[in-house]
Amino acid sequence: MNKLHGNIAIDGPAGAGKSTAARLLAQKLGYLYIDSGAMYRALTWKALHQGIDLADERQLVALAEATTIRLENTAAGTVKVYCDNEEITAAIRQETVSHHVSTVARVPGVRRRLVELQRQMAASNRVVMDGRDIGTNVLPEAPYKFFLTASLEERARRRYQELIASGRPVDLETIKEEIRRRDAQDSQREVDPLQPAPDAVIIDTTNMKVEEVVAKLLELIQAHHGVNTPAGEPS
Repeated sequence: MNKLHGNIAIDGPAGAGKSTAARLLAQKLGYLYIDSGAMYRALTWKALHQGIDLADERQLVALAEATTIRLENTAAGTVKVYCDNEEITAAIRQETVSHHVSTVARVPGVRRRLVELQRQMAASNRVVMDGRDIGTNVLPEAPYKFFLTASLEERARRRYQELIASGRPVDLETIKEEIRRRDAQDSQREVDPLQPAPDAVIIDTTNMKVEEVVAKLLELIQAHHGVNTPAGEPS
């Protein structure tokens, strides 16, 4: 049986479940998981930490070019995020970062720099990378491309439960409005807008558990690869 080879691109809006599904899929396949969104969050965290004016694109691009961002997959299946060798895994999930990350991510020079890093990480051809422009821009040659989506209400509910579980007091309607705003920013930006690649398989996860999503992804990948590996076993 031929061993699976080729990068896997998973895109979609906030709260669609792409990060969790991508991480679990990578574990099952023995692939490296790359959370591209965490890289934009890391740079946003650093910009806020240094008091940089987020309206100053030149400063943001200079910051991106001078910043080292590293992702580390752990044995436990989690991903640690390092910015200039400082671990900031929890810090990048702060509300202030979530609120401003789209502003930083839409700067062309920032995107160019981080896309360059992402492509270097994917050079092995054995990565699962999730984000908003992976199939369309970062890894357009990836043989496996997916676009995960879900209703706004369901995406807000998931994010609400995630934040409550982490001990943060949040309001569901506030989260819904934040996701709606980010959807608009990501889909309407001039550079690499959020949209499915022409050859991506679109999966609506509204009524699916994450295990079902991963099983569906495996099924589609294996069908494309021409193998009949049982779900959960590496091909």
